[in-house]
Amino acid sequence: MTCGTCDKELVHDTLQLDNGTAVDIAKCPDGHGKVKSPQCCGEDMSCGV
Repeated sequence: MTCGTCDKELVHDTLQLDNGTAVDIAKCPDGHGKVKSPQCCGEDMSCGV
């Protein structure tokens, strides 16, 4: 997956929420934005595999 602004490959990172939960994200290395996992019923979805 690449950034829509600069076309660089997104890098993995972790976002720390206010409640202490860590959420995996992909972000642009040049700071153009980030993509978080989708949500279902207000909870972040994750893959157990």
